[in-house]
Amino acid sequence: MLDIKDKKSMLIVEDDDALRDRLARAMQKRGFVTRTAASVAEGFASIEQDTPKFAVVDLRLLDGSGLDVIRLLEERDPEARAIILTGYGDIPTAVAAARIGAVDYIAKPATTDEIVDVLLAPRNQNPPAPAKPMSPEDARIEHIEHVFHGAGGNVSQAARLLNMHRRTLQRILRRNGVVADAA
Repeated sequence: MLDIKDKKSMLIVEDDDALRDRLARAMQKRGFVTRTAASVAEGFASIEQDTPKFAVVDLRLLDGSGLDVIRLLEERDPEARAIILTGYGDIPTAVAAARIGAVDYIAKPATTDEIVDVLLAPRNQNPPAPAKPMSPEDARIEHIEHVFHGAGGNVSQAARLLNMHRRTLQRILRRNGVVADAA
């Protein structure tokens, strides 16, 4: 069996199937040997099977916190490099992530190049500031789209979750190029 520990092995733990698959393909194109997981439990199993050298972990997963995955990775290999990738960033969580071993905390959406730059940066060097930080309006739209997709594309359900009128949500989704049915 090929020992992936000698390569640029990477674990991607993300519950959004499309994002996880896109990120895995992009990382493979950059020379990483990727494995994916959709939950904390799958992430634990993958780390137990073969501890990766790199990890990209979503903060909020359906069965718990990505911080638990980072914690296990740090216990298994203190030299492993991991980042938290999230759409729900806040300072206390970023501090907690750094304390348990994450090298950085990156807000979605992030480019593959930004992620790779952070993961491969020397240990004692701060990663470069983002060239184009996300605006508050872009963060708002990203959150709305995330909730809409999490609701299975159901406008009425997403509107309830967002505490907003259904027609208002439909207008926002149409304005931003997200197909919204009248459900």
